[in-house]
Amino acid sequence: MRLQRALARAGVASRRAAETLISAGRVLVNGEPATLGQSVTPGRDKITVDGQPVGAPAAATTYLLHKPSGTLTSKGDPRGRPTVFELVPPDPGLTYVGRLDYLTEGVLLMTTDGDMAHTLTHPSSEIERMYAAYVRGDAQAAVRALRNGVELDDGLVVAKEALATPEGHGHWRLEITLTEGKNREVRRVCEALGLDVQRLVRERFGPIELGKLPRGECRPLTKRELHLLHAL
Repeated sequence: MRLQRALARAGVASRRAAETLISAGRVLVNGEPATLGQSVTPGRDKITVDGQPVGAPAAATTYLLHKPSGTLTSKGDPRGRPTVFELVPPDPGLTYVGRLDYLTEGVLLMTTDGDMAHTLTHPSSEIERMYAAYVRGDAQAAVRALRNGVELDDGLVVAKEALATPEGHGHWRLEITLTEGKNREVRRVCEALGLDVQRLVRERFGPIELGKLPRGECRPLTKRELHLLHAL
């Protein structure tokens, strides 16, 4: 385990703040000054900060949060807007897995397992993300375009699956499954296709589904869900 992760998991400081402590020479491992990126084995290696021993990291926790619209996927906001961290337990080292924009709601995984978070969000993992976009416009033409590929300024976006269901009065439910994680990808695709997005929900991230979890609520992942994530 990386030293800065061990410090974060033990509740000493955030990972970034832990890096500052290490760089300042305030962290020792087995009596020797620590270095950035150093690997440690908690419970076997003796870690101290300013001479105080650091306890073993807490067991990793992972939550499913139903992120509501109007919350930031961020630890804080200078403008005082609500963030997702106000909706989950204050576990040391907790981070999000894949950002959702301010107005988008739905599945947001929050975990203290930094390695898992990195793996799940790395482009090479190609984790499926399924969105339901409630739109006005020619959704059937959008489905055809999504299956063939939509060119954005940062590359081509091809949906693994796309399905449009009419909801009446010119409104559609457009289901889009993607494996990339580009910034505001679904909204930019819809804009490129001339669709007016009324609401956007991420209903699935990999094998983890939103289900009936109420908006703004979170729950720990089940053992089965964790097994499915680690199997990826």
